[in-house]
Amino acid sequence: MTKPIHDMSTWDASAHPSRAFEEDEVWEATRQQTAMATQMMRDKDEYLADAYKHVGRQVGVSQWELFVACEPAEAMQQQFEAHQPEFIALHDIGTQSSRRMLAGLAAAAGRPVHQLHIRRQGLGMPLARIEFVELVCKPDRPPLRLYSTEVDADTAQRRRLARTLLGYSRLGVVMVGDLPPHALSSSLLPLRDAISEGPWFNRELLLLPLAGAAALAGQAAHLANGTSVKVLTTPLVKRPAEAWAYLRASWHKLRVALADDAIDLPELLDSVRPDAASASAEMPGGQSASAAPARPPLVMQPMPAVKAAEAPASTDPALASYVRKCGELKGMVSCCVFELASQRTIASASQSSGRPGPAALATHGASLMASMAEAAHALHLGDAPPDAAITLDQHHLLIRTVPGRRGLAMHAVLDKAQANLTLVRLQLQRLDIALEEGATR
Repeated sequence: MTKPIHDMSTWDASAHPSRAFEEDEVWEATRQQTAMATQMMRDKDEYLADAYKHVGRQVGVSQWELFVACEPAEAMQQQFEAHQPEFIALHDIGTQSSRRMLAGLAAAAGRPVHQLHIRRQGLGMPLARIEFVELVCKPDRPPLRLYSTEVDADTAQRRRLARTLLGYSRLGVVMVGDLPPHALSSSLLPLRDAISEGPWFNRELLLLPLAGAAALAGQAAHLANGTSVKVLTTPLVKRPAEAWAYLRASWHKLRVALADDAIDLPELLDSVRPDAASASAEMPGGQSASAAPARPPLVMQPMPAVKAAEAPASTDPALASYVRKCGELKGMVSCCVFELASQRTIASASQSSGRPGPAALATHGASLMASMAEAAHALHLGDAPPDAAITLDQHHLLIRTVPGRRGLAMHAVLDKAQANLTLVRLQLQRLDIALEEGATR
């Protein structure tokens, strides 16, 4: 019978020569093998990491580290290809719910929220931080990780890490916020490109609409055309217990297809409505989570509600003044300052019709910034933030980061007939200086 992985007595075992051999004979054997390469014994933690097939080395109760000599996304891809772990990835489009979902699951299961810190080898410089929860599905099996793709890293690495986590997950869960149809289509475009371009080993995508379920169902039908990826869209999700019920039902259906019942997710019940999980677990096509093996339920602890991200008004007077002055430049049609990570509108200004609106500017601006950063990386031109001017038939587009405001960018549309592009860029540079001076006071 194989000893369990936690049996520490196996770590210190070593092969000693039999006492039947004389000491001289042992030395002679050693001398005959001097051409063999020296092999260094690895420590216990490395063996444990291999046995559990998970990424990183645990350095605290909920802290993990991974030292890398390459970029974080490339390092994670190498780890996934080497260990081939089973995990679920939680992704956000137009919302910021995955981390809150992890926090709620951790509270319900009595588990901590873990952090994987990716650092530069030899320097210890932090490059990225990924949050995840480990759920114990069976006592004699390693825990199942649920990663959030809402990564703390620079913009380019954040996008690549999210793509890697989704592409190598066994089940990808995408929570979609309240987006208008035109913004929803462009927001799904990076995901569609990632699936078609690869590497993409994930074969199951579960889309959870937090609003506009009908619009998402129509868009999702074309998300994985021409690939072997199966995309499921659930009805409208209003509460975390419903999200977990759909996730659990989809995971159970996947395990049944793989003829593997050893990794079964626990049932989480809402403390307000104990029947919520089972009542809302019916999947499209008649599948239900009730088919899963019965397990003692865990009581859902209070957790933040999963809802679509809202675009708050700017609380930065200097930034509000900056955007207002940008909107007053000659030829300006509309401009918007937004968060690159979430595509949330921070401040906006417009003249005449005010179109395109701030939501469209934020969505397409983030997509253009990501595409330019991806191209710069592929061409080995560095990871400096893009600053671009694009000329169309009747308009100019300006896409640039906001100075002194980390994680913010501006997307502006100018009327080509009225605006002098060179003059506008000089005026923006003066406004940039005023904004940075205001930030340092």
